[in-house]
Amino acid sequence: MQVRHGQIVSGTVAQIDADGIRVDIGTKAEGLIPVSELGSDFATEFKVGDAIDVYVLKVETDDGYPLLSKSRADFHQLWNELEDDLRTGKILTVLVKDRVKGGLIVDVGVDGFVPASHTTADAQKRPGSLDKFVGRTLRVRVLECDRKRNRVVLSHRQIVEEERRRRKEETLGKIEVGAAMTGVVRRLTDFGAFVDLGGIDGLLHISEMSWTRIQHPSEVVNKGDKIQVIVLKWDPETKRISLGMRQLLADPWKGAAKKYPIGATVKVQITRLIGNGAFARLDSGLEGIIPISELAHGRVNRPEDVVSVGDEVEARVLQVRENQRRITLSLREAQQAQEQREYRDYMKTQNSGAVTLGDVFGKLLNGRKPAEEGEAASAPAEPESSPPPAAPAEAAPVETEAEEAPTVEPQEAPAEPAAEQHAEPVADELATDDTADNTDDSNRSVESG
Repeated sequence: MQVRHGQIVSGTVAQIDADGIRVDIGTKAEGLIPVSELGSDFATEFKVGDAIDVYVLKVETDDGYPLLSKSRADFHQLWNELEDDLRTGKILTVLVKDRVKGGLIVDVGVDGFVPASHTTADAQKRPGSLDKFVGRTLRVRVLECDRKRNRVVLSHRQIVEEERRRRKEETLGKIEVGAAMTGVVRRLTDFGAFVDLGGIDGLLHISEMSWTRIQHPSEVVNKGDKIQVIVLKWDPETKRISLGMRQLLADPWKGAAKKYPIGATVKVQITRLIGNGAFARLDSGLEGIIPISELAHGRVNRPEDVVSVGDEVEARVLQVRENQRRITLSLREAQQAQEQREYRDYMKTQNSGAVTLGDVFGKLLNGRKPAEEGEAASAPAEPESSPPPAAPAEAAPVETEAEEAPTVEPQEAPAEPAAEQHAEPVADELATDDTADNTDDSNRSVESG
């Protein structure tokens, strides 16, 4: 068999010795792959009888045998395969070796390059996220193959987009309003989350995530979460899908009136403040409103003067309207009830033999009357008991007042008839004056007539 320089031929391992591997390629002399072309463990990697492809470095050496290369054959074979992969569009699985400026270095037998724009949409927007690919495997397709420049360019995004389009067609055939579906959270925004249903995204609005109020979608879901959703709206023309998640959960408002009866005291946490009050979250996650008039006993100008977001307080249930999803609470009444409980508890701790203000004043008032009666009964005996000199002096005014009392009445009694006698002439005079005035008015009327 005739061979030529640069040709890749197939052969069989004939001998393995210290010089290298001797290969039968059909020539009159066996070709030699020198040790310099082999790895250190070549003696265990190959065995006699193995089929092997080799590259002809030299048709015949001075010793009369062909000089062969296994690594060159592998290298050329690799490029041949890469060129075939470019033509056929074959999908390759490669290992990411490193991240460089503008993309990734992958191992395809030689170093291949995956531009950042051909990784994922997320990596394209945020180049720093390319680091997460290092050490991982990627499914890629050859975009460019240049053997002379030793250049291979590949794309991961192309495969992702093709698979997404295929899944999208399959998903569109299953979507209908009311259908329950499984999706993966792809992206979070302030107003909701975009969920991949299989090649097509649907919007899960923040208001449809939970029966209770939430501030941000991250309180319920995270990127990458696999969740169950229900299709609320579906527009085949625009391909817009509205999703809901709370519809698959138990409604906490059902039975709220029974769980929170009017007058019950509950523990709540202040969640947000508004101009005319505050919102507070109950233990079940429901949110109630505390009107500004129910925040405190006195006048409240601003809710923040009384409570702050995050405060945990006790409130009394004033009203529950399940159909309107509204609970009205009161801090004022809860405080009043607490004060009453504390007062009752305090009174229970009081000893039954303890002296109270009522006892003190009651004894004073009850003891005053017997004391006066005792003084009156002991008055005649005072001279015998040698009273102090001041005692007669105090008794004298009392007797004088008692004597003057009857003298005032005879003087005032005659005065009353006298006043009546004077009142009659006055009344007569007033009547006379009125008659005269009437007569004058009549005369004037006649004259004018």
